[in-house]
Amino acid sequence: MERIQFFSQAAGRTIDVPRHANARFDIGDVVRHRTFDFRGVIFDIDPVFANSEEWYESIPEHIRPKREQPYYHLLAENEESSYVAYVSQQNLLGDAEGGPVEHPSVSELFSDFEDGRYRMRRSLTH
Repeated sequence: MERIQFFSQAAGRTIDVPRHANARFDIGDVVRHRTFDFRGVIFDIDPVFANSEEWYESIPEHIRPKREQPYYHLLAENEESSYVAYVSQQNLLGDAEGGPVEHPSVSELFSDFEDGRYRMRRSLTH
């Protein structure tokens, strides 16, 4: 499999990734966590794990996800707060039927919520 590299600011290092990754979800999709009680809207996708080693090692080993899969940046929410989450593909399920996400930053990145997903603001697309 052909691979390429990119520098991850979050990881502080160069990440080796497959040239083609199979992301199950797209930017603007509403998802929920398979195990924990939160949901969110995807605003960025890494083709493989591209965060710090400290972050990865902080996950208990018995539930630690594989590195070689897409990881999603979410504007996330639960009943108590809104925050940014970084979640592996294996831990996400689609949640389009759950309605819009109430995260306060949604309107900065997205315009309309239609057919169960958000549309990125035109000024942010290329």
